[in-house]
Amino acid sequence: MASDGEDDSDGVIVMSEPLLAQQRLPSKCYPLNFSIQSFVRLSSSHRWHAYRIIENDFFKHDWRSLGGVQRFQYVLLKWTICFLIGIITGLVGFFNNLAVENISGFKFLITSDMMSEKKYFLAFGVFTVINFVLVLFSSIITVCFAPSAAGSGIPEVKSYLNGVDAPGILATRTLFVKIVASVGAVSSSLYIGKAGPLVHTGACISALLGQGGSKKYGLTCRWIRQFKNDRDRRDFVTCGCAAGIAAAFRAPVGGVLFSIEELSSWWRSALLWRAFFTTAMVVVVLRALIDVCNSGKCGSFAEGGLIMFNVNSVDIEYHLTDLPPVIFLGIIGGLLGSLFNYLLDKVLRFYNLLYKKGIAYKLFLAGALSVCTSCCLFGLPWLAACTACPTDSEESCSTYFKTGNFQRFQCQEGYYNDLASLIFNTNDDAIRNLFRSGTDHEFQYSSIILFFFTSFTLGILSSGVVVPSGLFVPIILIGATYGRLVGKVTGSYGTLNEGLFATLGAASFLGGTMRSTVSLCVIIVELTDDIYLLPLVMLVLLISKSVADSFNINVFDQIVRMKGLPYLEAHADPYMWQLIVSDVVTDPLCTLNGVEKVRHIVHVLKTTKHNGFPVIDRPPFSDSPQLFGLVLRAHLLVLLKKKVFCETCALADMDALRKVSSDDFAKPGSGRVDSIEDIQLTEEELELFVDLHPFTNASPYTVVETMSLAKALVLFRQVGLRHMLVVPKSSDRAPVVGILTRHDLISENILDLYPYLKRSKLRRHRFHPPSLIRLFNSTGRD
Repeated sequence: MASDGEDDSDGVIVMSEPLLAQQRLPSKCYPLNFSIQSFVRLSSSHRWHAYRIIENDFFKHDWRSLGGVQRFQYVLLKWTICFLIGIITGLVGFFNNLAVENISGFKFLITSDMMSEKKYFLAFGVFTVINFVLVLFSSIITVCFAPSAAGSGIPEVKSYLNGVDAPGILATRTLFVKIVASVGAVSSSLYIGKAGPLVHTGACISALLGQGGSKKYGLTCRWIRQFKNDRDRRDFVTCGCAAGIAAAFRAPVGGVLFSIEELSSWWRSALLWRAFFTTAMVVVVLRALIDVCNSGKCGSFAEGGLIMFNVNSVDIEYHLTDLPPVIFLGIIGGLLGSLFNYLLDKVLRFYNLLYKKGIAYKLFLAGALSVCTSCCLFGLPWLAACTACPTDSEESCSTYFKTGNFQRFQCQEGYYNDLASLIFNTNDDAIRNLFRSGTDHEFQYSSIILFFFTSFTLGILSSGVVVPSGLFVPIILIGATYGRLVGKVTGSYGTLNEGLFATLGAASFLGGTMRSTVSLCVIIVELTDDIYLLPLVMLVLLISKSVADSFNINVFDQIVRMKGLPYLEAHADPYMWQLIVSDVVTDPLCTLNGVEKVRHIVHVLKTTKHNGFPVIDRPPFSDSPQLFGLVLRAHLLVLLKKKVFCETCALADMDALRKVSSDDFAKPGSGRVDSIEDIQLTEEELELFVDLHPFTNASPYTVVETMSLAKALVLFRQVGLRHMLVVPKSSDRAPVVGILTRHDLISENILDLYPYLKRSKLRRHRFHPPSLIRLFNSTGRD
């Protein structure tokens, strides 16, 4: 096909009608076997990226003109920006956590003071109102100022690194709303976390620095203008994502590995070094600021610090007899993780239908869920029996709100409420209580079971609210709860304590929902500061991922599909091997001459939505029609805007080329891009010519039309392309027969063209018994 099927004059997709119906084909648009059913069923506001530098003559001349000092400056600036990304993300992560700790601390302190005076109804009212105001504030600023800031942000960033740019996800406004609204939402006691929003925040910071600031808000830096291309921005965003994980969990290595394993679609060794350097800067900042807080200068509730769940208070020993319950924990994690993903998908789809009715429904749902959550957090502890304080405990017992295992709640002096210690608390402190060693008899079966069902339900319902909300912390909390329960049941048969089972339960549920292995393993180890857990964490992650993969996909990919983001998978579906490239190249092909008339270029840009056009040299510039290369729509707009015209149909001289500079072709920021309607030309100018040769990529990626579609998909994704030219197998035809784009490789579009392939795809996604069972069955038949 001849375009991405996505860019309108403002750089976004317009899909209200079939592509062919929108076009009045110019003289050099050759229709192929077009099918209306093939047009995309995607969101109407996505743009694609090409993570390859456009190597035209203009770019090569500009690059060769750089001296050794300028090239050294280019490399040095990359490291400088990575340094700034790490510093700023670390500062944002720290103050985000500090604000949440203090707001939540004062909220629980006020409520607990009222409860100590037996003013239970007043305490409930104040607790509910504070949570409601915080949620409503976060929802309003998210809905009104930056809707892209809602949710985790990880699926959108993952799609961006795959080549898809949903509008506004990395904008400056999104960054500020993400930070402020995340503090309010997490402080409101909703079952959400701040790790996902921090990943999105790190990506926004890196995008802002990488594009030289924001021209809209007057924050620009000309000295980093040379980074305004898709590849450099992608690398910076990758480093920002790693910095976000490092800031959330103080896990620098885990952050880098999470970016490699879960987020990034392309990776280079040079990028690995810069990402590691970025996360190292985050940890340095956090360590310095934590030392400041330890001196008592960060408020009354800063001792909670950043997320850090130490479980190494006792020496860990495990034997072969401990493996069966650990394996069982991994299986449970896989089953519950797949169930969590399934239910979350249903809830989010219901929310999506509700949100289409207007902003009022979004705010009503957020407020209703806040009130429901407050009722559960304040009401459920009344169902738990008061327990006598242990006499051998090193902690003070029977006190009101604090960050320990013992919450007095409504109990008399000398007793504590174990359920309140988990549910009437911040999520971070609840996880610390579950992970803590030496507390095997401080939580009752009934309290843990009730807390598990509550956190599982509220964790699913809270994920779709229109506020910045992460999934990491709720998933860790749910996994730690059922891990603690398994530890209580099997504790007498092994040497592992309940705190270690809670840690392994969190790892198993992470593996069952997110399906990563190496990165999650390292994050858990860095999170708990306990290297001795590594073999057991590896085991439960492998088992839980294997079990969950038999039922559905990971939670981030699930949200990507639900949002209609055209994400290209790393591996082709088996049915793609039955097709060749020419089977999916369906849309009209529009070409331009090497020296083209201005009127014709304007006509093509106005009547098509294509983003790339093959440039064909014809006599007198070549003996026969030859493919010269590919020119981008954005570059054509620059040439028209700068009026780089020639009076005759001839190659341009140097005077014409001096009208433009490399800055004119720099990738614009996240704001509005130029459109053909913005360019005004006179009748005399429309009769002039444009020499496209210096601005055309003379070495585009090409594939022969008989290549298998699966092979083309792998090449397209691994190289990071936006266009791939399709050339004929025989030389007696036109030099190019189509353009392969992301639109042609999306599974839904292919299956619309060839519905009979849907059955093979369904067979692939059905549940299959493990290969070992199939092996035993075949052996028995033999």
